[in-house]
Amino acid sequence: MSIFQIRQKNNGAILWTGSAPNEKAALDAMAREAGYRDYAALPDTLRGLGVQADKLDLIS
Repeated sequence: MSIFQIRQKNNGAILWTGSAPNEKAALDAMAREAGYRDYAALPDTLRGLGVQADKLDLIS
């Protein structure tokens, strides 16, 4: 598992940070936490703003 951070592209707001096996799973987890079935179920107005999923490489 990796840690992902999902941000809105237009303003950089952090929407979600958490662990997921890949970017798609991270987007789905973000959507579920917001009350949707998965990322595809988000309204077009939200998905249309654009999101960026960054894999965080944390070194301890």
